[in-house]
Amino acid sequence: GVDSCSSCACKNIDQAHVSDGQVMVEFENGNFYFTFPNPKNVSEFSMTLFKGREKKEICALHLSKERVISKSNVTYCQTQNSSSSTTFILKNLERKHIDVYTYYLEIFLPPPYIECYLKETYLYVQDKEDCFSLGLMLWIIISVIIFAISCVCCVVACCLRNKNQKCESNSHEYNSEYMPMAAVNAAKKPRI
Repeated sequence: GVDSCSSCACKNIDQAHVSDGQVMVEFENGNFYFTFPNPKNVSEFSMTLFKGREKKEICALHLSKERVISKSNVTYCQTQNSSSSTTFILKNLERKHIDVYTYYLEIFLPPPYIECYLKETYLYVQDKEDCFSLGLMLWIIISVIIFAISCVCCVVACCLRNKNQKCESNSHEYNSEYMPMAAVNAAKKPRI
């Protein structure tokens, strides 16, 4: 999830260069794209992406007429540049990457030198493992319930079978062939 706050602390920058509303944040195929239009009528500038309130630099792109220099201090950030925009791509993010990301613009040429914090965006990342572990936990719970029901059914079936066997053995006990000497209750004849 993305939440933006448009606090532009720019000094000496006019609206002809870059405005807050033009900075776009998109989520596609598990990656976050931060896209900025390149400042107009500028021959040399630098865009930097900072992480956290302490403003740790994670990605930067320096453009001049002669060359484009891309720099990344982390493995999950890549830069992409076209003639009209600069994009920072954040890939393979995890919960530890949840933080505030700040975009910083420096204009070197033409003078005067201008620096500007363009925008802050709070980035929330839901762990991929959360979904997997929830699904796995659900299957474990269902398996345990099915196993418990099966055990209860087996115990009940065994008890009923044992009870039936006792009843059958008790009914044959008095007239058993193996006990010829046993006393047998003779059927009582009705007295007249």
